[in-house]
This record gives sequence, structure tokens and C-alpha cells, in this order.
Amino acid sequence: MKVIEKTGRSVEEAVESALNELNAKREDVEIEILEEPSRGIFGILSKPARVKVYLKPDLEDIAFRFISKILTAMKVNVSIDLKRKDNQLYINLFGPNLGLLIGKRGQTLDALQYLVSLVVNKHSKDYIRVIIDGEGYRKRREKTLERLASKLAKKAKLTGKKIVLEPMPPHERRIIHTALQKDPKVYTHSEGEEPFRKVIISLK
Repeated sequence: MKVIEKTGRSVEEAVESALNELNAKREDVEIEILEEPSRGIFGILSKPARVKVYLKPDLEDIAFRFISKILTAMKVNVSIDLKRKDNQLYINLFGPNLGLLIGKRGQTLDALQYLVSLVVNKHSKDYIRVIIDGEGYRKRREKTLERLASKLAKKAKLTGKKIVLEPMPPHERRIIHTALQKDPKVYTHSEGEEPFRKVIISLK
């Protein structure tokens, strides 16, 4: 993180001087006031304001560079689209070799998302939620899981037995829970330790 100290007749003047040198906007930096200005006899400035200004890292650039290195190592040629909204970073991948990147039931995509999240949050004071998708795979998977939840809930009602799903990552378990939370005849809960935690569908 690039940081510089500046002085000025006022805090604002010191900050503006730092912004000009960093060629940055105020939202791109963090400001620490080291000393307020003080005035002596007849209002003459005896001590200037002193500030330390930190240039925030470009999280989109960090994520882009990291993903590019992984894709190069995998010899996969895809396009990368990044969008930041508040504390969420959306990354969409496009290309002919997405099957390799998505993996079985999205496991490779989930692993990539986890790694990028670690790298991005290493450089961020606030937690940034990273979401990586491959040409709409996440939405298609969500619909598949919702249909699966409905199908298995019907099976539980017909047989009277609890249904144990295969292990799923947290965000996929959440989809199952949400899909069935308004069903008046069944309820869901999770059992087990990660990464083998499973959703259980039972009759109320």
C-alpha cells in the first residue's frame, strides 16, 4: 500500500497536496491526521497540519492478475469481466473451455473463488465477498438445486423417511434450505463437518 505524509496550513490543504501527488480521488485513499495545525500570537501559524495518506489497493486489478496467472498455468484461454459493487466483487468468465474451469458440480469454480477471495481480502481492510461465475453457471446450478429440493421433499412426504443429500458447500446448502423453508410439511437442517456437511430433509 503506497503511503505519503504531507503538511499544510490546514488538514484539507495537506490532504489535497497528497491527493495531487498520488493522482487519486478522496474515495481512493485512507487519511490519518497526525497533527492538527496550531496558531500562536496574532494568529500566525506556528505548527502546520500533518497527515498520512494511504492509497487503497486496486482490488479488481489484484484479482484480475491472480486469475490470469492461474489461467495461464492451466493453459485455458477465457475472457475475464470484473465488476465491484460495494463490498462484493463479481467475476464472470467467458470462453470455450469453461467446462474445465467449472469442474464437476462447480468444484473447480468454487476452489478458484476461494483462492481469489483469500488473495483479495489479504489486501482489504473490509471483507470483500468474491463471486466467480462462468457464463451463468451459478444461476443454472441454483435452478437445478431448487428442482432437486422439491423432488426430494416430495419423496420424504411419500416415504415418511428423512432424506440425506450428498455433501455440499455452504452456498449450495443455503439454496436447499431456502427452497424448502416455506414448505409446511418438511424442514431442513445440516449435519456433519466441512467439507462433508450434508442437508437433511425431514417431515415436520
